[in-house]
Amino acid sequence: MAGRGEAGVGAPATAEIPALLTSFPPLATHCPCVFPAPTPFLPVTNTPVMPAPITLRHFDPQHDHAAVVELWTTVFGYGAAHNDPEFAIHQKLAVDDELFFVAGADVAVVGTVLAGYDGHRGWIYSLAVRPDHRQRGIGLALLRAAEQALALRGCVKVNLQVVTGNATVVGFYEKAGYAVEPRISMGRLLNR
Repeated sequence: MAGRGEAGVGAPATAEIPALLTSFPPLATHCPCVFPAPTPFLPVTNTPVMPAPITLRHFDPQHDHAAVVELWTTVFGYGAAHNDPEFAIHQKLAVDDELFFVAGADVAVVGTVLAGYDGHRGWIYSLAVRPDHRQRGIGLALLRAAEQALALRGCVKVNLQVVTGNATVVGFYEKAGYAVEPRISMGRLLNR
């Protein structure tokens, strides 16, 4: 039986995936939960998008957890309990869908992207890059890796949300091909 992301398992044929997405190296079909050192799954040193010393790989709970919590706290400054980085990471790992990526410089985490797919739409969450590593193509490379992983699952459209008034982030996504849609985002906290 083929693993997640392999052709023939609910994924469109390669010809149906936009050429931009197929230009990235193939994703690993599984992500080990524990390994001795962070292992790059998505080498991007041969792309013009990102500098050579940065690699993309799946999130490793043993080695990346503390760094991701620190990054998200710094970049997003979460105030609501349901957005707490510890809680978000715990919940994401519970679904084990291999849609959680980090960008690393040596062994330091300098960026993340969390993606989701419900069989209808893909979602981009928690795309973050350390302030001292911005404007180097890391955010775009993380976004494209998440898009590739979603496309390999059969996803045809990706959505995301940006906090109102964050023009810099809106500009980043517009340059990446996203458009503001005439939608109202609504939410409701469920009792736990």
